[in-house]
Amino acid sequence: MSFGTPDPFHPLSHFPGHGRPRPVHHAAHPPLILDDVRGAQKMLAGVARVTAMEGSRHLSSLVGAPVHLKCENLQRTGSFKLRGAYVRIAGLRPEQRAAGVVAASAGNHAQGVALASHLLGVRATVFMPVGAPLPKVAATREYGAEVRLHGHVVDETLAAAEEYARETGAVFIHPFDHPDVIAGQGTVGLEILEQRPEVRTIVVGVGGGGLVAGIGLAVKSVRPDVRVVGVQAEGAAAYPPSLAAGHPVAIDAPVTMADGIRVGRPGDVPFGLVREYVDEVRTVSEDALSSALLLCLERAKLVVEPAGASPVAALLADPEAFRGRGPVVAVLSGGNVDPLLMQRVLRHGMAAAGRYLSLRLKVTDRPGTLATLLAVLTVADANVLDVSHVRTDPRLGLTEAEVELHLETKGPEHCEEVTEALRGAGYTVLA
Repeated sequence: MSFGTPDPFHPLSHFPGHGRPRPVHHAAHPPLILDDVRGAQKMLAGVARVTAMEGSRHLSSLVGAPVHLKCENLQRTGSFKLRGAYVRIAGLRPEQRAAGVVAASAGNHAQGVALASHLLGVRATVFMPVGAPLPKVAATREYGAEVRLHGHVVDETLAAAEEYARETGAVFIHPFDHPDVIAGQGTVGLEILEQRPEVRTIVVGVGGGGLVAGIGLAVKSVRPDVRVVGVQAEGAAAYPPSLAAGHPVAIDAPVTMADGIRVGRPGDVPFGLVREYVDEVRTVSEDALSSALLLCLERAKLVVEPAGASPVAALLADPEAFRGRGPVVAVLSGGNVDPLLMQRVLRHGMAAAGRYLSLRLKVTDRPGTLATLLAVLTVADANVLDVSHVRTDPRLGLTEAEVELHLETKGPEHCEEVTEALRGAGYTVLA
């Protein structure tokens, strides 16, 4: 699309301010420009890894164009957050460093601040939500930060950290709402252009907006023809209503398994940049996130957290939207996933992909019934994961029982074949 004339068919063409990129001003900060991102890239040399770019044959076939995965899940601390945290803390004056820093995060920013502070010799206190994944809490402590658990969503945790900063004089390191942080995250965009100069579309997960804002600024300043697409979870999508309103809008109680992008309100600084440099913000379902995480693990052999898999979820959910717009780069922003969540998400992903079937049957309660049932499933080539009986439900007759089955299957068609095989054998399928 041309940035000189608004495109009436562009998804954001009706949002105020969408058009030619220009430096974004914020009341408390000077405008952020490409040179700031380039300076951050020099500062991060030897600190942050230049992460790998891996091709995906499966996604390329789906989209009909080359798709590459930018593996920030392999970054130090397991996500891109080290980049912005280090640039922000390195830019503090000596007296500010002496006062220490404080941050709030569901985990990835916490680890980035903890490691950056350790490398720079600055004392760090990190507030994390109650219920934050235990591996992320443990890793943050191991990097040397003091961890305090407060609140149930990132916004409540942010408020507690800001109060601590006011009381102690510690410098608050915001996870996304500061130009230095955004400049650091924008170095991912410069690396993409260096690694895949032919790129035409970049897809990025969006929470508060720091990563997509930085990538958008860096990429569009060099290559305004590259399409930048943000992705949010449906249950935590604050950007679409905010872009429609022309200013950041808070949503109530954001809910998603993708804790890394579970943010209830866009940041003021990244919001302005997103309006100018991001072409579209899409949303994806929890099923799509689960399927994307499973695909990354099985096809790419990469451990990716749900937030990091959101760009892949967007490709899976609507490949036609990216057809003819390749090469595509999907940014895998993080890999810090709680093993317990991974287990649940993988089962959910298998179910969404038609490879996990749960159903209930009404059977006659007599010896040999279960053996006969299992024989039917064996012929249907379904792998039984779990079986349970219910005999005391008032809905059941005196000689009836209910059997709940959890089966591993080969896909949606196989699920239908298994269900029909059970019905054909005379079983009543309840669900």
